[in-house]
Amino acid sequence: MFMRTGIAVAALAAALLQGSGASGAEPAAYDVLIRNGEIYDGSGGQPFAGDIGINGGRIVYAGPSRPASAAKVVDAKGLAVAPGFINMLSWATESLLVDGLGQSDLRQGVTLEVMGEGWSMGPLNDRMKKQAVEQQGDFKYPIEWTTLGDYLNLIERRGTAMNVASFVGATTVRQHELGDDDIDPTPDQLQRMRALVRQAMEEGALGVGSSIIYPPATFAETDELVALTTEAAQCGGSYISHMRSEGDRLLESIDELIEISRRSGAPAEIYHLKQVGRANWGKIDQAIAKIEAARAAGLKISADMYTYTAGGTGLAASMPPWVQDGGNEAMLKRLKDPATVERIKKEMLQPGKNWENLYFHAGPDGVLIASMTEPSLKPLMGKTVAEVAKMRGVSAEQAVVDLVLADQGRSGAIYFLMSEENVRRQAAIPWVSFGSDAEASAPEGVFLKSSTHPRAYGNFARFLGKYVRDEKVVSLAEAVRRLSALPASNLGLRDRGQLKPGMVADVVLFDPAKIADHSTFAKPMQYATGVRDVFVNGVQTLKDGIPTGAKPGQFVKGPGWVGWPGGGACRNGGRRAGA
Repeated sequence: MFMRTGIAVAALAAALLQGSGASGAEPAAYDVLIRNGEIYDGSGGQPFAGDIGINGGRIVYAGPSRPASAAKVVDAKGLAVAPGFINMLSWATESLLVDGLGQSDLRQGVTLEVMGEGWSMGPLNDRMKKQAVEQQGDFKYPIEWTTLGDYLNLIERRGTAMNVASFVGATTVRQHELGDDDIDPTPDQLQRMRALVRQAMEEGALGVGSSIIYPPATFAETDELVALTTEAAQCGGSYISHMRSEGDRLLESIDELIEISRRSGAPAEIYHLKQVGRANWGKIDQAIAKIEAARAAGLKISADMYTYTAGGTGLAASMPPWVQDGGNEAMLKRLKDPATVERIKKEMLQPGKNWENLYFHAGPDGVLIASMTEPSLKPLMGKTVAEVAKMRGVSAEQAVVDLVLADQGRSGAIYFLMSEENVRRQAAIPWVSFGSDAEASAPEGVFLKSSTHPRAYGNFARFLGKYVRDEKVVSLAEAVRRLSALPASNLGLRDRGQLKPGMVADVVLFDPAKIADHSTFAKPMQYATGVRDVFVNGVQTLKDGIPTGAKPGQFVKGPGWVGWPGGGACRNGGRRAGA
């Protein structure tokens, strides 16, 4: 068992001995005792009736009920007791700076937010900090950090109700050295990019995350991504990617991810596995077959998903990537040139050539305006592009250009692209975990200035309620494994994800008969229900469905962290010291 620095092996051993009742003398005593629950330990095996004993923020007992005392006793009768859920794709990067409670996720049982889909909150240079402040939307905050480790430590110090972890973004590393231009790095630049990855790994990053469907990341060649991922692999990290295409070139993009894994030696995961556009829905069988063939050949390939038929991203993603070559200011300049705008509109109406044309697949009736920063544009939120175009008396394509320009490239949209049948099929795949691809917010304060995707408030509850309980896609025991132990294992987190002695006490108590999502596309800011209590690092953060206000969340370090005994995997040939 690999433990955090400062926790003595002898002390943990003593705690485990006490929790086991091995002395045969006094009944066990705990900080927290969760009694009479139906224990789903994360292994995927059959649940059992019993208790969970917690001391010092760790589980010291998980077994049948027996005499014991505790400073806090929680009666879990009628409830499922499970390891805390891991959000494999979180965009709580900014929202936790605004409100550390992260209620939309906390109330669903999420205890770990995993960030870094292409863009990460570091490493930053002065130019990137300036640009980031200029492009801030409704969330306003000073950038008081430079590296990814600085940011994650800041979140822990400021206080968060859930744990945080992050991949280092391949986009961020590229922007640090190359800016936003469509260029390839020189050998010296690539070496500096690799050094940034290693620095992030030593600070505690989980690996390299890419989002190569979007510029400027889309300008990166496969060899560049292999080089960065190799650096992460040498530190025990993995590669996780929003691939170049999830539609017209889905299969080719899976091939690229597998190639990056094979050449770098890193495990790889596909962000939000899906098949975009009706013409591509039938590719699901081939996609699954490719991944399973790679797994059978010994590669560690996995995926995550959200449980909805629509995706969400910037409205600027409706336009071809070359529009953003050079960054946001360059894009806005192009959108003021009539000849360039005509070219953009023409390309929006054609299948993408070497780019993912989300607008083409969704159509103007299938693109819903979700967020606007410019106050005069906020009344348009909740309307489709087709509706906005009709209101303004322009083509739908012109409406997109006008909105992106008027909102300075900061507007967000929801794209209806996927098949419900495919979502259901993916929810049954044993190597697929779950991520919201959204912020962790609340229906109050600054969060009310923009709308959001219902996945922010319902992704995990929807899986457990709709797909597990109602449609019986998988058993509840398997569902819990896919929300906890599976992602923990994929991330290399050896002391989280299961309810076993020695594990960190991230625990969720929920009612399998009542857990449900209530968030809709029309009214997304509605909390899920059915989760009663949540414990993070042994501290109760949700009680009777209401946040306690406690913020015990920690920065969960990856295997390369130099603070591990022995210096971490970066300094031990890719293996975590003491593992």
